[in-house]
Amino acid sequence: MPNILVIGSINMDMVARIDHIPLQGESVLGEGYSFNPGGKGANSAVAAARLGGKVSFAGCVGRDDYGKALRKVLQDENVDDALLAETADAPTGYAPILVQKNGQNGIIVFPGANQRIDPADVPAMFDRPVDAVMMQLEIAPEIVFLASQEAEKRGIPVILDAGPAQAFPVEKVKSLFILSPNETETTALTGLPVETEEQTRAAAQALLKKSAAKYVVIKMGARGAYVLGQGVDQMVPSFKIHAVDPTAAGDTFTGAMTLRCGDILRAVRYGCAAGALAATKLGAQPSLPTQLEVERFLAERS
Repeated sequence: MPNILVIGSINMDMVARIDHIPLQGESVLGEGYSFNPGGKGANSAVAAARLGGKVSFAGCVGRDDYGKALRKVLQDENVDDALLAETADAPTGYAPILVQKNGQNGIIVFPGANQRIDPADVPAMFDRPVDAVMMQLEIAPEIVFLASQEAEKRGIPVILDAGPAQAFPVEKVKSLFILSPNETETTALTGLPVETEEQTRAAAQALLKKSAAKYVVIKMGARGAYVLGQGVDQMVPSFKIHAVDPTAAGDTFTGAMTLRCGDILRAVRYGCAAGALAATKLGAQPSLPTQLEVERFLAERS
């Protein structure tokens, strides 16, 4: 298994189960809530670790109880937390997640300490064996650019999960091996719709040209994932499941795909399986599958 360096966000999630997301001025009664570890970066790191990867996590938490609890979670999940910094200038990232009965969700992210990663710390993040760098867009853009430059110096591939949705200058990300947005993020990056396969291909082509990535992998939920690059032009179908909560399914997909990205189509299928399993349980990191669960799931559907 490769040595994965994840540079990204780490949050405490508050997951609330409700019938539907309130309309403007409306109050609804919730069915229950819980606090769970989350954040796109930490989710991908824990997902990769549970699937057998050797993972180091670089990020920042506040000097508060949430920060202490999240650090312990990383340690319990066998994720190296030596690069997880602390700051007294901001609270640990926090995200209320509203999960509806139909399995869809809405998320509000308060970045907090995630925006306080020190640029001066970035070079030292590479003072260890690193085979691939995985990043997301819940941290300061400057950190993404600096880390990609360090990766380029060392010939290390970068995998970028382009979420949350925003008009981000992906052309500034160096050494980009895989650019992986979901449908909403694809439209935010390109201004193009992704409702049909032809539209998706056109958007992927635009991203490939703009970013100079080796591959563009568009995550499309229940439809699967569309892969373009290096002679590959293919939709990889997902798996039929009963979705309970899609929170972290995309993060799980990215973590799983990164572990297997020597063969892009097999990697994407593995990511689809891991992401599907994550959507069958409530919460972010509590839903992440193990290597045995994914292998069993794939064997049953071979």
